[in-house]
Amino acid sequence: MSLTKKTKDKKVNFEFNKEYIRVVTSKIANNDAQFITNSFSEMHPADAADIIEHLSQNDRENLIKLNNFNIDPEVFVELNESIQTEIITNLSSDSIVSIIKNLDSDDAISILENVPEEDKNNILSSLPPKDRFALLESLSYPEDTAARLMQRDFTAIPSNWSVGQTIDYLRENKDLPEEFLEIFIVNEDFNPVGTVPSSKVLTSPRDTKMATVMSESQLLVPVDMDKEEVANLFENYNLNSAAVTDKNNKLVGMITNDDVLTVLKEEAEEDALRLAGVGDEEITDGVITKTKRRFNWLLLNLFTAFLATWCISLFGATIEQMVVLAFLMPIVASMGGNAGMQTLAVTVRTIATNDLTKNNISSNVMKEFSIGILNGIIFAVISAFIVQIWFQDNLLSLIIAISMVLTMIIAGLFGILVPFTLKKLNIDPAIASSVFVTTITDVIGFVSFLGVGAYFL
Repeated sequence: MSLTKKTKDKKVNFEFNKEYIRVVTSKIANNDAQFITNSFSEMHPADAADIIEHLSQNDRENLIKLNNFNIDPEVFVELNESIQTEIITNLSSDSIVSIIKNLDSDDAISILENVPEEDKNNILSSLPPKDRFALLESLSYPEDTAARLMQRDFTAIPSNWSVGQTIDYLRENKDLPEEFLEIFIVNEDFNPVGTVPSSKVLTSPRDTKMATVMSESQLLVPVDMDKEEVANLFENYNLNSAAVTDKNNKLVGMITNDDVLTVLKEEAEEDALRLAGVGDEEITDGVITKTKRRFNWLLLNLFTAFLATWCISLFGATIEQMVVLAFLMPIVASMGGNAGMQTLAVTVRTIATNDLTKNNISSNVMKEFSIGILNGIIFAVISAFIVQIWFQDNLLSLIIAISMVLTMIIAGLFGILVPFTLKKLNIDPAIASSVFVTTITDVIGFVSFLGVGAYFL
């Protein structure tokens, strides 16, 4: 493809503060596009993008509309996705086309994903036929697949070439990626058969055949592989790059480790947000949007809180006999909830990285059972000791000790069983687990404490 990234040497670790943001804001107000363009050209694209993100929405809009200011494609791809979407609404189709033409295909795809459907066709029709076909083909695959992640610029040579032929080709060909660590070796059907590090080409004699220096052990990524699986492959095998193949096993693209780092970062952020019940919330979202996204989970939590309260009401007579139970039962429920969420966080992460499977689930369940017992005994002793000093009541100390052990065991077990079960049911454990685990640990905590209290009283 002709979509190439123009990499420039620019200053990194640029430091700016509120004062600098005020300077940029004043230059925008004075229509001084030249100052901003010159400043951004001296910075690393990531730093320039950071400045744009720190501007108010109104200032960003005014910046994009300034005469003689064109946002650098490399700066644009460094912007937060929500900021990209916001800026796209203020860009003309010609400006978006200009940005896309100067980017690698994977970055171009990520931009097109944020373009409104009514404008997407106009933009694609303005691209050269070869580029348009390549982007349309990538867009035909689901959003979270390798096809959306791959670059269509790669270096591939026939297996019967010599090192000398390869070096001459690399020097003369103008359409190669500006940076590449590996050269893919293909057969006559353009099927990848091996890889050769570029350093090995430079250190081998010119008459050496590439087939003799290539590594045949390579991991091929199908175009329809989920991007999380791609990230796991890179992480497990310490890959720098990997060939992407179509259904006919032909080489169609390349995925590099910097693309995978982005996926890992996005997945980690997504899991953390979903565990908290806030979905894909962005810092730039408005109050109404954020409220809507949090409402459903808060409503569900309200119902589960009423369920826990109903369980407490079943032991009204027990509480009346010893009112102090009402003071102490939140301690047991809170400890169970925290223990459950600790196990849940670890479990969701191990599921995401494919470390927890049906082959080792039994041993991990037993491990959590053992941890629950050990933590339960430790905190039972601590709690009983404090209660004894506080209330001078042996029976009350015994009640909280027993219920603490039971709650900690149940919390650990459900912290691993709930997300694993949801995964087996093809439900994202990061979305639904926290509500179920919180409810179960609260209910078990209250029931165990009040139940044990009712038994002894």
